[in-house]
Amino acid sequence: MEAVDKEIELGDKKSYAGIPEAEFVEDVDAYMARPENVDGVDEVLKRLDNQHAKYKFMEYNLASKKKRLQTQVPELKRSLLTIEELEKQKTEFEAQFLLSEQVFAKAKIPPTEHVCLWLGANVMLEYTLEDAKKLLSQNIAVATRNLGYVEHDLDFLRDQFTTTEVNMARVYNWDVKRKQAAKAK
Repeated sequence: MEAVDKEIELGDKKSYAGIPEAEFVEDVDAYMARPENVDGVDEVLKRLDNQHAKYKFMEYNLASKKKRLQTQVPELKRSLLTIEELEKQKTEFEAQFLLSEQVFAKAKIPPTEHVCLWLGANVMLEYTLEDAKKLLSQNIAVATRNLGYVEHDLDFLRDQFTTTEVNMARVYNWDVKRKQAAKAK
């Protein structure tokens, strides 16, 4: 259980999910003079808007993944606590277990050295208590680490939103000033 309590090492990566970094447009004149921007302001704004929409899509996916991991970690921890309780029990005991939402059943549980764990995709395997503990501890550590990665990527993504929105405003304002200057001549 030690791995769960350790702080997550995120390192110096910008994004674990491979999210492309938005370039900040500092000099709009130089940016608009680039060969890929010869199609005009409208095309540049469309491209930036498209990039913004992709970031929104990535945010939705990461938020879904975060929610799933936030429910998965406590479930894994509860399972680990249950296995630890089973290890302590040396005599038969009575317990209640969840059948479905808000429906519990009583059961007499004899001392055991084996448990069955759901692995997903309707697959259940039998493990010794020790092996089940190791597996759940590893799964908790992986899920906790992945949750840290997702939170890091969501923060990075928010920065990319801001940068893209600022770029769109800067290009639009550059175009307005350019049109005003052309009218004044």
